[in-house]
Amino acid sequence: MTPANPYAATAAMLFAAISWGSLFLVGKPVLGRLDPIWFTAVRYLLAGVGMALLVAVFGQRPWAKLRAHWRLLTGFGVLGYGFFGILVLEGLKLSLPSHGAVLMATMPLTTLLLRWVLDGHRPGLGVAGAAVLALSGVVMVSGVLGRSDGPPHMLLGDALTLLGTIGWVSYTRGAAKVPDLSPLEYTGLTALAALPWQIGFAAAATAAGWIAAPDWQDLAPVAPHLLYIAAVPTVAAVVAFNFGVRQLGAPRGTLFLNGVPVSALLMSVALGQHPAWQEWIGAALVIAALTLSTRASAPAARPAPAPVLRDRVCSASA
Repeated sequence: MTPANPYAATAAMLFAAISWGSLFLVGKPVLGRLDPIWFTAVRYLLAGVGMALLVAVFGQRPWAKLRAHWRLLTGFGVLGYGFFGILVLEGLKLSLPSHGAVLMATMPLTTLLLRWVLDGHRPGLGVAGAAVLALSGVVMVSGVLGRSDGPPHMLLGDALTLLGTIGWVSYTRGAAKVPDLSPLEYTGLTALAALPWQIGFAAAATAAGWIAAPDWQDLAPVAPHLLYIAAVPTVAAVVAFNFGVRQLGAPRGTLFLNGVPVSALLMSVALGQHPAWQEWIGAALVIAALTLSTRASAPAARPAPAPVLRDRVCSASA
């Protein structure tokens, strides 16, 4: 199916990739004042307002669908927004924004590998080669090769981020369990269903003494950061990505996730934070691996039938 407006779709996908790359840079200062658990709860509390409005306006009987599928939506929402969100922010707190962006970009490849393990869809040779290439890139960017000027717990932070991405991959796989929901409805309803659990978990962790209660007065300097994260990377970017995938298709749309680490690295340079040479090489390897895996996993075009030959056979038999 020919895209109705490929230029608008491409612009939307680039906007989503750049927005997600900016999340790591904009979110880093907030983590100095707000624990990742409370950060996640506040982020989706703010974003929930926008998501509820979008679902109410553009959804088809969304609240009836929420009541019908609330168990599945809650479970996948907790995986995608809670488990993923908290671990990625914990990783960002211990590591570097550029590392988190590169590790996030491995999710399309992780999806293919999980399909092999859980569903029996064995990837081809190209995808297997891409897995080795991506692993090499992740090793380089994570600091295993001995970067000496990074944070002291950088490797642990990268491991937490990588573990968190599995939660998001599981969340995206969950969309197939509720086929009657549009991408926008699945995005918004899972966020709304998981929100009470996120707030409850943050409150319970605070009451148990695991994390400190947020000092709301100290959040004033980073309030613009929180509003930006809730409005742009959390709501607007997801809507733009869903629009782009609908127009361009999933195989081509996945390629734009490669722009997340590139945008984060370029923004880091613009802010005066110069990544090490192995981070540049690692990011390039991950991007190359994702491009290779997407092309290798794209379904081959089926040959068109040959009506001319059939007509000749029919005319000959006549």
